[in-house]
Amino acid sequence: MDEHGRSVKKPVMATKDLRFFDFPQVEVLPDGHPRRGMSVVAALSEWLVHTNRRLNGAWTQRYEHGVPVTDLEPVEADGTTGTLVHFRPDGSLGSVTVPAAGDLSRLTTAWPQLQVQVDDRRNH
Repeated sequence: MDEHGRSVKKPVMATKDLRFFDFPQVEVLPDGHPRRGMSVVAALSEWLVHTNRRLNGAWTQRYEHGVPVTDLEPVEADGTTGTLVHFRPDGSLGSVTVPAAGDLSRLTTAWPQLQVQVDDRRNH
């Protein structure tokens, strides 16, 4: 929040994350790929909803093809903190495969505070 009580955001979801694109020594993720920031996920998604919960407030914002289509919208506090991202990969990417549970567990061990849950709602 700023000094007037308004939500302030970093535009990471909709812009190139300079911390990771402009340095040749980018952080490498456990799967061996370079870290590129959430803006890549937003840009390659039909839609993405980003919810942020902090001790001083919670808000959400929706993006379509990487572009914000809503302002920051306050959400009811629930006593938790963290970030939640829901998204639908763009259909032009072709078939999207969901990693096996064991693969997800292996990839997330580098961040013990991270919880990953896949909710595959595609029609089979």
